[in-house]
Amino acid sequence: MSIELDSIDRAILEELQNDARLPNKDLAERVGVAPSTALERVRNLRRRGLITGFRAEVDTKALGRPLQALLALRVRPHTSQLVDPLRAFVLGLPETIALFHVAGAEDFLVHVAVPDADHLHRLILERILIRPEIIHLETTLIYRTERQPIQRPVG
Repeated sequence: MSIELDSIDRAILEELQNDARLPNKDLAERVGVAPSTALERVRNLRRRGLITGFRAEVDTKALGRPLQALLALRVRPHTSQLVDPLRAFVLGLPETIALFHVAGAEDFLVHVAVPDADHLHRLILERILIRPEIIHLETTLIYRTERQPIQRPVG
């Protein structure tokens, strides 16, 4: 389902994705509307579900976790009775950055950040592969992560 956005809404979304801490007065000035209009537009974008939250991005290297990897997990049987506890387990690991439930040969991709290769090895062998529902795990090291900082409607 696509939500209609006018040029002001698009500009507000872009500005807030660049800097979510931008004061409303500055936001209004940048998009060319009154502060009261900017405030109401942001509230409306939140009500409509386009803005889902404001959060700080944390550098995992600064937290002592410079090594990142994607863990591709295959589980059997693939049932909600098995998947739901596995999701909770993976999201409860302090190393987990994100969990993706995917289609294809693998069932999950787990993005992790760890201090070093030894920690990654222990995480895989001592915490993840001991779970009987995981029948296959493949590790891909991440050299660099680059994000598209601004999300826009397509089309």
